[in-house]
Amino acid sequence: MSASSESSYVASPFDHVKSDVILKSSDDIEFRVFKLFLSLASPFFETLFDLPQPSENMSTDVEFKDGLPVVPVSEDSKTLDQLLRFCYPCTLAEDPAIEDFRDVVNVLEAAKKYSLDAIERTVCKSLFNPKILEANSLRCFAIACRARMQDECVLAAKYTLREPLVPKWFEEIELITSSELLSLLTYHKKCGDAIQALKNDFSWITAEYPNWNAAPWMVALSPSGKYCGCPRTSSQRFVLSGYTSAQWWEVFLDSAFLELRDKPCAETIRQHAENAIQTVRQRGCGYCSPVVPGAMSVFTAFFTNKVEELITKVELDLKF
Repeated sequence: MSASSESSYVASPFDHVKSDVILKSSDDIEFRVFKLFLSLASPFFETLFDLPQPSENMSTDVEFKDGLPVVPVSEDSKTLDQLLRFCYPCTLAEDPAIEDFRDVVNVLEAAKKYSLDAIERTVCKSLFNPKILEANSLRCFAIACRARMQDECVLAAKYTLREPLVPKWFEEIELITSSELLSLLTYHKKCGDAIQALKNDFSWITAEYPNWNAAPWMVALSPSGKYCGCPRTSSQRFVLSGYTSAQWWEVFLDSAFLELRDKPCAETIRQHAENAIQTVRQRGCGYCSPVVPGAMSVFTAFFTNKVEELITKVELDLKF
């Protein structure tokens, strides 16, 4: 029977006049597509289109429009548009750049549903850009495990270091096995433990800043070697050219290393460095206030590189 209501059309290439079937999304958007492209991409569509096709004159429940059969699907138009672009040759439609986690998951679920195996892996890779990983690292890890994508699992695991060692529940956790979750937690703990080596031996700092002249602000001195007035610690844990460290500096190191055990990542260092800078500014030292922000920016980059070197040596042990 003929369609009784008008539906909206989409942009090229899904408006071609020579298309031979119409896919209608759940929000009533029509995609005029070619059976051949979909059949080549998916055995699901190949089987569907190989079945005897009703004609417009037959008494069936199949909807027709402009002489073409209309096949309703459960996906919305945004998801269907992205999915079909992966199915089409690159000369007609480039693979879409999907930058929202939920969009990727929706297209991935549709790819699974329609047996688009090759496309499934391509879509899965869309998850692994910084914008999505930063906000959905645990969920990306779970999806990568499910798809058995080793390199992507390692990348996502590294981003999960921004989360606490014991994460909150997330929807995709049901996609992974207990052994895969244990591997992730073990990796996270090993990274946190590895970084503590920097706390136990400050030679990595003194090698970069060999004397007080290289970093007078660390030990509350002005460039001329005079005490600037900022409180110094008496702990003797960090000493530079015989001077104990400024109190704010030791607080920074202690607080950073404490949280690095739980969140062993660059963002942890940056956050504690910013807190230290705010502490110095609040004290209003005429020397430290203008000098410390720039100096700490340089030190943060140095500290981060050291942390990254240690994390790189930790392996994620997955059993697949």
